Amino acid sequence: MKTYTDFSFKNALPVWQKGRETEMNVSLCAVAQIKACKATLYASAASSYVISVNGKLIAHGPARCGHGCYRVDEIDLSKHLTSENNFIAIRTAGYAINSYAYLDVPSFICAEIVSDGKIIAFTGESGSGFSYYDVSERVQKVEKYSYQRTFSEDYKLYPGAFDYENSVSGRENAIISNCESKHFIQRNIPYGDYETLLPRIVGRGSVSYSEKDNYYHNPQLDDIGSEFQKGYTDQQLEEKVSKEFGLIDFYEIHPSSESFEFISISSDTYVDLEFERNYTGIFEFELEAGDGILYLSFDEIRNESNAIDPFRMSCVNVLKYECKKGAYKVICAEPYTLKHLKITAKGADFKIKSLSMKKIAFPASEITKKLISDDPIIKKIYDAALESFCSNTVDIYMDCPSRERAGWLCDSFFTSRVENVLTGKSRVERAYLENFLIPDKFKHLPDGAIPMCYPADHNHGSFIPNWAMWYVLELSEYLERTDDREFIDAAKERVYALLKYFKGFENEFGLLEKLEKWVFVEWSKANKLVQEVNFPTNMLYSALKRTVSKLYNDPELGIEGDALIDVIRKMSMTESGFFCDNANRIDGKLVLSGERTEACQYYAFYFDIATRDTHPDLFEMLIEDFGFERRNNNKHPEIYFANAFIGNYLRLDILERYGLYDELLKNIKSYFEYMADTTGTLWEYESTNASCNHGFASHVIYWLDKLKLCK
Repeated sequence: MKTYTDFSFKNALPVWQKGRETEMNVSLCAVAQIKACKATLYASAASSYVISVNGKLIAHGPARCGHGCYRVDEIDLSKHLTSENNFIAIRTAGYAINSYAYLDVPSFICAEIVSDGKIIAFTGESGSGFSYYDVSERVQKVEKYSYQRTFSEDYKLYPGAFDYENSVSGRENAIISNCESKHFIQRNIPYGDYETLLPRIVGRGSVSYSEKDNYYHNPQLDDIGSEFQKGYTDQQLEEKVSKEFGLIDFYEIHPSSESFEFISISSDTYVDLEFERNYTGIFEFELEAGDGILYLSFDEIRNESNAIDPFRMSCVNVLKYECKKGAYKVICAEPYTLKHLKITAKGADFKIKSLSMKKIAFPASEITKKLISDDPIIKKIYDAALESFCSNTVDIYMDCPSRERAGWLCDSFFTSRVENVLTGKSRVERAYLENFLIPDKFKHLPDGAIPMCYPADHNHGSFIPNWAMWYVLELSEYLERTDDREFIDAAKERVYALLKYFKGFENEFGLLEKLEKWVFVEWSKANKLVQEVNFPTNMLYSALKRTVSKLYNDPELGIEGDALIDVIRKMSMTESGFFCDNANRIDGKLVLSGERTEACQYYAFYFDIATRDTHPDLFEMLIEDFGFERRNNNKHPEIYFANAFIGNYLRLDILERYGLYDELLKNIKSYFEYMADTTGTLWEYESTNASCNHGFASHVIYWLDKLKLCK
């Protein structure tokens, strides 16, 4: 059953540089010159584009979609057409590489501009109104930005660079050809507000250069260039900016609070800037350059040495602009996440005008519910949660807007609740869930398995079986939020195929045993106890069966799910009064490992394996002795600590479910105040060892709404 609405371009055909559709990291800019008028741009592409009018960014897209379909943006150009002659530039990056952020599909751009019902420009080999330019300014053969995303950004700017985006260019047009036909569908997702974000200068310093004993290395990229991970090997690279940047020695910063319209940076010096909080956006600025190199490096935090480490999360958070003397307008190609920014000049003086980021985030104009609490701590936590939600809810739900920009399941279960609280709708959620239903099969995965994050290509064959179960749990809550029965029915075949897949791992007790691939409970010791029979996973499996039973009126599955509750209660409970995490097969029998984690106890109560009535002593112990304060007093040291995702969140959700509102509010302040103070966003871990802006963390807003603190 089809869940989407088709879209048909009237005249436009998809095009790309001739013979380069599957070439990695090639960019093409399609430019139309039109008079001031009321006009609408319809556009779609693979992989990603930035759209500008007269050199100013107005949109980033398109919305991502499952294999086989492409969503179409509909953008009102009218308010941007302020000149007699206006240049609409669609600069598309065609990555043609497997990643967690974009699909590995042939590159293309398809667009048309309509005014008063007439098509005034459209793409196609025999199209009209668009000119095409090879974006040779962007260096093609560069290192990957991260394991999960595509390529880092590295540019060579020379007189005339990017002039075709805002003026008549003398550059020769690229040779284009029509691509294979595409299946286009409507976007049906809100568009961003593209707020302009301005940093402030906080310091300056000088630099020198020296060889180091070692440089940034990401072991996840060791198989680059193989069938499992496409990309350019070190031998193929034209430049390696991480090595170049590693040569730089930064000397002590001199504090500065100067205001700016122009930022002047002398040769071999740097300027440090800071945004109000940890934002996500696309850099935009004007540049007066000498013959030299400008580096933009950034991160969400400063490290223990008060330095900005652009490689902290195994990312290349460095943009390089190698310049010939001249003036340029610069818009980078992808969104980045940062609070702290360093701009370094090498070999020449530079002057930067109107430096900003255009915010890439869920539109504030869609948010109808706001915080009503006067508590200053709750206010800053709410603001941090809101920023975390908005920056991770764009075209899909993302785990983080930085290292991955990936549509992870389970994360989405929590983020989806927040969208509905803030907007009363579930528009992004529907598109996100729909993406998983579009392809007939997921390449590289076993029959019935569902990707852990999507749209993505998992050439290694990796997936998280637990996350597929969370997909079904989210379907159930989506139905409660929207009453969209038709969508749930469309998902039935995929859901039952998943159950069939899991059936092959059931043992004599109906428990899942020796699940394959990445069995994931949470980021703690619990994740090292996932074999052979993992009880948190089976607690979730029981909930899966009970959920499918209700979704599709299948009583037999409900009986099986209830039976699992009894099996898990009896088999995993220990004399200590805590549930054991796993059992191993020894001489044909299942024997408990004896290992117990905080997360396992929360799974038990979250999925009704245990309740306040059935296990009152354990319940009270978890409420009184566990949580944030246990990091200080270490009660029950034999029980391994939980982490933010997802143990702490299950804990807080349990508090809300049982009406323990004072304890819930206390926990919210304990867990999140220091995050809000540090970055203005909420984190993946309790520490800064990973992403400091994670979508699931916005779930705080859901609890604040339950506490009647939102209206």
